[in-house]
Amino acid sequence: MPRWRLPAAMAAAAALAVPMAGAATAGEPKVLTEDVYAPFQLAIDDDEVYVADGFTSLVSKIRRTGLVTKAEGPQPGEVAGLAFSRSGDAMAYTTTSYTDGSTTLTIRKGSKTVVADLSGFEADRNPDQRIEYGINNADDCVKGALGDYAEYNGIVESHPYAVEAWGDSWIVADAAGNDLLKVSAQGKVSRLAVLPSQPTKITAEMAAVDGLPDCVVGKTYRFEAVPTDVEWGHDGWLYVTTLPGGPEDPSFGDRGSVWKVNPKSGEAKRVATGFGGATNLAIGPEGRIYVAELFAGQISTIKDGKPHRWMKLENAVSVEYGGGHLYAGTMAPLDENFEPTGPGSVVRLK
Repeated sequence: MPRWRLPAAMAAAAALAVPMAGAATAGEPKVLTEDVYAPFQLAIDDDEVYVADGFTSLVSKIRRTGLVTKAEGPQPGEVAGLAFSRSGDAMAYTTTSYTDGSTTLTIRKGSKTVVADLSGFEADRNPDQRIEYGINNADDCVKGALGDYAEYNGIVESHPYAVEAWGDSWIVADAAGNDLLKVSAQGKVSRLAVLPSQPTKITAEMAAVDGLPDCVVGKTYRFEAVPTDVEWGHDGWLYVTTLPGGPEDPSFGDRGSVWKVNPKSGEAKRVATGFGGATNLAIGPEGRIYVAELFAGQISTIKDGKPHRWMKLENAVSVEYGGGHLYAGTMAPLDENFEPTGPGSVVRLK
């Protein structure tokens, strides 16, 4: 798959520790467990911390002793999104199959299980099919350099990365579909919003990184949105983190963003940009937005539309607020074959 369209989970899997200089602006994290490798999403239910580990394909609960006990799984694919209903009587998680790439949302409530076919909906509806990506009116030189991704409309592709409760329904952020989906308690899938493309002017430095010819320099490339998390804001809007939709590493600069989406109209407004790998967000009781920046190695807040470092935390991949505390998950360091060389962690930040 071209670097121009790396999916969110591939970006996370490729992450290595990024050292950060300077002092943190919050207290030292308290480690709850290191028995995780890729804690893509955290969820809090009745003061208990659950984690979706994309490496082990497990949904687990962290005990007070620090050990992780199996709560769901292993699944036949990558588990990423995880959430509980507001009442705590239902849990939902996303899975992407290792065999055929099919994607689902599993909803468990008591003894009842409902599985929603997300990739089937994507194949039938392809919500971003009218969104134009790439370079407008690409010439032969650009097409030769970028191939099928020089100029295209949204393709059929699904990679659900996050889920959030909405009454008896659920909202799924599909990183590959570039959209937010609504899933009913019965498993019916519908489109809630499609995130806009992310235009970036290609500089000579960017072109050099990818070995692109001069004809690409100065062109505006409309990258995909790649939503990685969704949370309810205090204002009734949905808040969404997005990766930059091209090279997800910092080679093209820090281009991750936070958006707010009107759940009724689907209207999307950018709140902030300039994040180094915005893979997750949490909203505190005072309305402050916390963002996990995977490549910047930090948890940030937002100030004047830009990230403001709140705490350095290497390989920060997830962040969640619940039970009066802020929690975060960190990726395990990986070798060149994407195999863990040590543990990840789940920590309490405050």
